[in-house]
Amino acid sequence: MNPHRKARLVYRATTLFARLPWPLLRGFARALAWTWVRLDARESRVTRRNLELAYPELDAPARDRLQRELLRSTALQAIETLRLWSRKPEDNLRLHLKERHGQALYDAALASGKGVIVAAPHYGNWELLNQWLASRGQIAIVYKPPEDEASDAFLQIVRGGHNVQQVRAEGPAVRQLFKVLKDGGATGILPDQQPKAGDGVFAPFFGVEALTMTLVNRLAERTGATVLYGWCERVGPGMQFALHVEPSDPAVADPDPRTAATALNAGLERIARRDPTQYQWTYKRYTLRPPGSDEVDPYATEEHPH
Repeated sequence: MNPHRKARLVYRATTLFARLPWPLLRGFARALAWTWVRLDARESRVTRRNLELAYPELDAPARDRLQRELLRSTALQAIETLRLWSRKPEDNLRLHLKERHGQALYDAALASGKGVIVAAPHYGNWELLNQWLASRGQIAIVYKPPEDEASDAFLQIVRGGHNVQQVRAEGPAVRQLFKVLKDGGATGILPDQQPKAGDGVFAPFFGVEALTMTLVNRLAERTGATVLYGWCERVGPGMQFALHVEPSDPAVADPDPRTAATALNAGLERIARRDPTQYQWTYKRYTLRPPGSDEVDPYATEEHPH
């Protein structure tokens, strides 16, 4: 089947599923999280290991409770995203964005003409943040394209639209982003993803050395663009969110990559600690280890070597 046709069919199915009553969708999310734990699925295993690394001060019962709460929140975030993707962005912002903190800061930075880089952690619901950014003007969003062509086509449908330019996180992306920022535009980057070996530097994140992208500091240093943190935090039992936009530490644009990455990670960690259950700990953040450290992949086991 043609990938674009397949993507359209998946989108229609997503729309039908997302129209189910919200209590039913919340129940589905809780059941999904329970299944992850019950079957010791990848999401559950990775979350447990990440919590062991990031929160070593917690005892086993406290860590288990946090793991269960976090997985419920992660499943809920996925369901929320399907709803956001299948409805008009203007309706989503009207219905679900209940608080706005720092909106004037973002508007002023954009109006300055120097360019704006929004560093958005995987916290709360970043898809709602994308829709809010697009509501303020044109935004170039960096994303890691799926290997499957149909999945990529699906993302073009659900994340595309007015004012959104999707930039694939590949070689030509840096040149595109430089142009956007030099022209006074804005770009959104999820900077807490592990880059490829050789594409970043190691810097502490929750006390553990993590390979961290240098894209943010390279763009900021060379263009003079303003770097802001942005996130949408869940604040109610339904799909109720608060927007937050805050300035970053100036060291995020430091010419020394490790200094900049350390400052960037410190800001991301501060946001993630606001409510650990809203951060995406189902992601393998620490697979690559510092050269010469003799450390091994902390997620690898005999049963699950990769």
